Amino acid sequence: MNDVFGSDLASAPCLLGERHPDILEQPSAPAEVALMNGLSRVFGIRPSDKTHTPEARFLADLGRLFHQRRVETDTALERHDEPWANVYLIQYGILRLFRESPAGKTAIHHFFSEGDLVWPVFGRSRTVRNTLCLSSTTPATVWVASFADFRAAVQSHGEALWPRFALALTEELAELTSMREYRKHTMSASERYQLLVEEYPELVKRVPDNQLASWLGVVPATFSRLKSGARRRKDT
Repeated sequence: MNDVFGSDLASAPCLLGERHPDILEQPSAPAEVALMNGLSRVFGIRPSDKTHTPEARFLADLGRLFHQRRVETDTALERHDEPWANVYLIQYGILRLFRESPAGKTAIHHFFSEGDLVWPVFGRSRTVRNTLCLSSTTPATVWVASFADFRAAVQSHGEALWPRFALALTEELAELTSMREYRKHTMSASERYQLLVEEYPELVKRVPDNQLASWLGVVPATFSRLKSGARRRKDT
């Protein structure tokens, strides 16, 4: 029996469980590394070990504003009728941006996932007239900072930096939103579902069907039929 379960034949997980000397344990990167990498990506800055460059000082100033937060599914992060106060950098998970009617009916406008920066793009969202809500669709790990502090920190590194940064993300969100509305008016539900599967395969795997239905602009029963029909066509 000792020969069968000896270290020569043990699998890597077994060796790791035994803390076997043949296994080299690598230290985990600090959580802040994920934050800095995410900010680098958002602002188009190449990560570097140099700490005295203008880019490094800029990222360090922003990084000090954020704290990490872990949330469960369906945690409300921002609510309508309240000023949207924070900016979120998603390390893991999916968040949804939506509006909710007084009767409780929701219209989902966008999903954000790993690496996305989520902030109150529209000026109205930063006031009590805010009509947008932000919640977690899956368990999520996010980095959170005050939006006012975040904007001030960006502006402190150059007056033109904030308008250029804000415009790029606003245009991206507006383009995605307008394209989805265009498709609702020019394509059948079946065609839109097929594009959803092709363009957002990860969302289809991770987001509940009822939320995908709202995003697609159909009722859950229709979405279920579309999904079943696509599965049957794939199997034939």
